[in-house]
Amino acid sequence: MEQSAVIGICVFLAFLPIIMWGYIFLKKHPEAKKLVLVTFVAGMISVTPLLLYKYLWQFFPWINAFIWTRNLNADILGFSSFMLIPLPILVTFMFVGIIEEVSKIVPVRIVGNRGIRSIDDAIELCIVAALGFAFIENIIYFNNIVAMRGMDQLFFPFIFRSFFSTFAHVMFSGIFGYFYGVARFAEPIWKEEIRKKRHPIMKLFHKIFHIRRPVMFRNEKIVEGLVVASLLHAFFNIFLEMEWAFMIIPFLAGGYATLVYLLKRKENLKKYGKLAPQRTSEY
Repeated sequence: MEQSAVIGICVFLAFLPIIMWGYIFLKKHPEAKKLVLVTFVAGMISVTPLLLYKYLWQFFPWINAFIWTRNLNADILGFSSFMLIPLPILVTFMFVGIIEEVSKIVPVRIVGNRGIRSIDDAIELCIVAALGFAFIENIIYFNNIVAMRGMDQLFFPFIFRSFFSTFAHVMFSGIFGYFYGVARFAEPIWKEEIRKKRHPIMKLFHKIFHIRRPVMFRNEKIVEGLVVASLLHAFFNIFLEMEWAFMIIPFLAGGYATLVYLLKRKENLKKYGKLAPQRTSEY
């Protein structure tokens, strides 16, 4: 089979789960088609840093995260007598998770911000960027399967990538989108309900460094979202690496339930409109 035909088949197969998950999570906002398309394309482009990073391994092997952690092979992280994770795997996949999640954040910050009027919008646009990322990743993965094993070995990888890996990207980015949305509207949210719940340590930090509380709250949420998304990403990859299939389905089921809850939560549907210019006065 000609390479162009193989690529065409891979593109078609890679797009099927995009349509499926996109319909499930984005069907209620059909009016923002242009913004969705632009964010999706930007999500596709966001794969570039990871591809470049892996490509450079052949010229600069020392940047390979898997090489960095070889000297940790004797270290084991145990969660129970039957769940032992080699530390190199944990560290490496955490590093890779951070790279991928940061890559998927960039499209939303560059092209999606103008369309965000609620936390719900932030969640959905992060999902769109993740679908773009997963689309390109799936094409590359399917093409490699065909090249190494042949077209007849593509069925099961297609099923797994469609129902598990693609949704995993949606889950990681969608959950980050919640934190990003809260950060995006830090000022009005702070006014309404957050200020009275601040931790005493954070209040002290603010007094010492004279940081406006909404700004501090915004930065906290961005960091929290990145940490949560990267950890989820890392543990999903670890489950695959350790062949813990019994963990993957409940892990993703929990993520699906979380996303559905966040998208239906009334507080997340509240429209804030255009953001007001940042003020320098302190609350």
